[in-house]
Amino acid sequence: MQFFTLAIILITAYITHKGLTEYDFKYKYLFNIDGILIRKEYIRLISSGFLHGDWRHFAFNMLSLYFFGNGLEQALGTSTYIAFYFLSLIGGNLLALYFHRNHGNYSALGASGAVSGIIFAAIALEPGMWIRLFFVFPMPAWIYGIGYTLYTLYGITSQRDNIGHEAHLGGALTGILLSVIIFPEQIRNNPLPVLLILIPIGVFFYIVLKKPHLLIIGNVFGKSSTGSGWRSVDDKYNENRKNKQEELDRLLDKISKKGMESLSKREKDRLHQLTKD
Repeated sequence: MQFFTLAIILITAYITHKGLTEYDFKYKYLFNIDGILIRKEYIRLISSGFLHGDWRHFAFNMLSLYFFGNGLEQALGTSTYIAFYFLSLIGGNLLALYFHRNHGNYSALGASGAVSGIIFAAIALEPGMWIRLFFVFPMPAWIYGIGYTLYTLYGITSQRDNIGHEAHLGGALTGILLSVIIFPEQIRNNPLPVLLILIPIGVFFYIVLKKPHLLIIGNVFGKSSTGSGWRSVDDKYNENRKNKQEELDRLLDKISKKGMESLSKREKDRLHQLTKD
């Protein structure tokens, strides 16, 4: 295994363990909109990529990094590979920051943005390679890239799960663009797969900027709406996040005054769930 890939897996394992066992540490360094935009805690754009909600989340990300990153680090060289990893991590979180800039309590964690950047950089540079979906089903890398892109765009617009699709898309886009910028001659040899991935992303961003009302997510992009009795997705989202944040604040306040042992088992379980969401 290449040095940096191994180092990232080991460091991420340590920080994930610390975050899972120390709630204050996890809360301090996860991705949080108010923490970044209001308190200027920009370290969260990077530190959140080393935290995970549970060990299954960690294992999926790190196995993906191992399978794609090991060969890519060898091909690019360690210094270039490091740049790809961290720029994809930051790019993914910046896109999530833009999409959720009006959701002050929005929080997230995980290395998915960085890993997506590594995966899509590998696809852009070697679109003809074969990969295994869910580590089982073989398919050409460029088909996987197109399918994953469409799935991510659907996930952003539908908001039917608790996955940070925006960070995935931002990381993937960063990985592709870095490949195009740094290795244009290699992309020119086989541009079609890259174009087939970038075109739906470009159309999506055009709609986001010019015609956001066409998207299911409605007001996520800052458009106001009128009409008595009508509540936007933002209204419902922010009310839910506000209620969760107030509950989390009460638990954290109790910990700060009386210590972790003052919490009941139910309260500890609820605290774990709230910091995981």
